Amino acid sequence: MRPSQALSCRIEMIARLKTLAVTYKDTVRAYLSMIGGSAGRLVISLVYFIAIANTLSISEFGLFATASACGIMLSRLLAFGFVSPLYRIATVKQRLLGTYTGGFLAGMVLSLPVIALAAWVTHRLVFADQMTIPTFAKIIVAEVLCWRIMEIVVIVSYGINRFGAGSWLVVMATLFKMAAAVAFAMLADGSLSTWAWYYIGANGLAALAAIVFFYPRVRLRWKPVLYMRRWADAISVAGAEVLFYIQSELDKVLVLSLGGAEAAGIYAMIMRLVDLTALPVRAFLTLLTQKLMRTAAVLEQFKYRVMLEAGVASISTAGLLAMSGFLWIFPNALGRNVAEVAPLLILVALVPAFRNLIEYHSELLYATGRTFVRMLVLASLGAMKALLLAYLLGLALDIPVWVELMNGLFLVLYVQSALFTYQALRGATRRPI
Repeated sequence: MRPSQALSCRIEMIARLKTLAVTYKDTVRAYLSMIGGSAGRLVISLVYFIAIANTLSISEFGLFATASACGIMLSRLLAFGFVSPLYRIATVKQRLLGTYTGGFLAGMVLSLPVIALAAWVTHRLVFADQMTIPTFAKIIVAEVLCWRIMEIVVIVSYGINRFGAGSWLVVMATLFKMAAAVAFAMLADGSLSTWAWYYIGANGLAALAAIVFFYPRVRLRWKPVLYMRRWADAISVAGAEVLFYIQSELDKVLVLSLGGAEAAGIYAMIMRLVDLTALPVRAFLTLLTQKLMRTAAVLEQFKYRVMLEAGVASISTAGLLAMSGFLWIFPNALGRNVAEVAPLLILVALVPAFRNLIEYHSELLYATGRTFVRMLVLASLGAMKALLLAYLLGLALDIPVWVELMNGLFLVLYVQSALFTYQALRGATRRPI
């Protein structure tokens, strides 16, 4: 190649890089803001996890994690899914945010009796002989009202492109829980009933800070005619969200019911460490959802789909391997209780990739407006997961054996999710708004 041609190629390459930088500048800045929040949350969540996992006994940690999982599932019934229209409006029609905030508040009030009844039934079925109602109720209120309200403020902040504010709110809320956990470890008696008071206090403070300092200043308006147009979508989203978290969190309930509190504690510790490695991926999924809500045409490119899935899987697996390597070198770094579980972490090396890809498929269906299909897919995944996990636990295998078999279980769920999702996404080019 002649010098003039080489110079021309370099100039052309520099021009392309500049074009890419200008085109994706806002997206990269938003992602870095969210990643910054995720990194801060990762460190704080790790301290929180160490304090709780090593103060409560393994059995009580299993009970707490299972009750918290039930609260997360029930929290998706709050306002009967009206958070979905609220998020869509925040993303594309911000002038109506006050109107839809009023609709959300009305839906929240209407949903509380239903959530209370569902919580009572859950306690009777799962926790009647293992946890008192007052302790269970505190954990449920902390998840359903306090933490979920904080999450909704974050969702709205992301919708109006205040990514930095949303990320800092998550960090602040997680910091409150960390401070409560450290105080509990230092000052309290180490019982689950006492920890429930600390937990509801920290989550309540997070909700209060979110409302007072982070929610956009809007004038509340009441226009039921607008809400009715969105209600079918909201109900579908609520159902899909509940089903998503059932298939995501039901494993803790089943392990507690079929394997006992200690097995539930071991499993909860493993999955908590898996969750900590997923934070960077979830930041990416938030931005992807917003992009697809504006244009879903990119989904028609098979190469683009493969690249996205490969990226999610690679980042997820790398995070788990990094965590496993760290605990192999420093087995006691996260405390004595976690040290008993740490050798099992490498046995679930593929679980983060499959879990995050299932979440990615769910986000694809939501972003393209296929909320009812999403609900059906999640229902099928929840049923399959319950059947497979019940079968594994029923075999009465040693803990390392059934923990390792979780890779195969999540592989089956991933294949099922991928087949249903991409079949539903054929010709997904319309905007759902």
